[in-house]
Amino acid sequence: MILDLDIGNTLSKWRLKDIASSEIRSRGAVWTREEWRPRADIPDLDVVSTVRISSVARRAVLDETVALLRRRVGAVHVARSMPEALGVTCGYEEPERLGVDRWMGVLAGYHLTGGCCTVDCGSAITVDFVLPGGRHLGGYIVPGLRLMKESLKLGTRNVAIDPDSEADDLLLPGRNTAAAVNHGIFMAAVSAVNRIYSEVCDSEGTALPLLLTGGDARVVSRGLRIPHAVWPDMVYAGLEACFPLTAAERAGRMSGAPRVPQAASLEKIRASLAISMLL
Repeated sequence: MILDLDIGNTLSKWRLKDIASSEIRSRGAVWTREEWRPRADIPDLDVVSTVRISSVARRAVLDETVALLRRRVGAVHVARSMPEALGVTCGYEEPERLGVDRWMGVLAGYHLTGGCCTVDCGSAITVDFVLPGGRHLGGYIVPGLRLMKESLKLGTRNVAIDPDSEADDLLLPGRNTAAAVNHGIFMAAVSAVNRIYSEVCDSEGTALPLLLTGGDARVVSRGLRIPHAVWPDMVYAGLEACFPLTAAERAGRMSGAPRVPQAASLEKIRASLAISMLL
């Protein structure tokens, strides 16, 4: 089995993938600060032959995890942000400072579409752009839904947005404090993604496919008017592209890759942007 790890600052996600069939056998998550010991929410390392890791946690957390795994597993591959990989040139002045989860998403998105905008809706909402031809422009980071809610300090932290809520309802004024906060942060997140996407497509003169991932992707997705696809395994797909181990991966097939809708025309994007600038 292959163990894929996506280690975040607060939550670490994992999945077990069959190296022969390329099927996903199980998934789970554990708080990053907890000690890594096999339990119901952590995979049995006895069945793992190879590990692939994307980590944005503190260096000490990554080093401790890698040291433990190398005592139990034959091969451990750790993804790093680089100046260039898989036909993509990193847009950061110091590529090693780009969060590797963002880099994995960019590589996966480019591999799937040949140029796109990738949005990761986690603790922070990150928006990155890679143009046809592989030039990564860099990106944007704004507070995620949870961080925006916590910053208000209004006692609504544990009142989450229902991911199945109708977008039109979330855009209405809230009729109690919890609803007002949830509707406000939803509006802020959706507006940020819409405006960033439109501004960059306008300035670069190209309409790019839009891909969303992350824990709040379903929520943000409901408010976007831009054609887009949600890809929960986008970071894992970057690991697959960087360290292909199965026959399917070596053939370029990435787990859970969505059908990507055609981007709106550049003319339509510009018209929408012009209207928003008048409001």
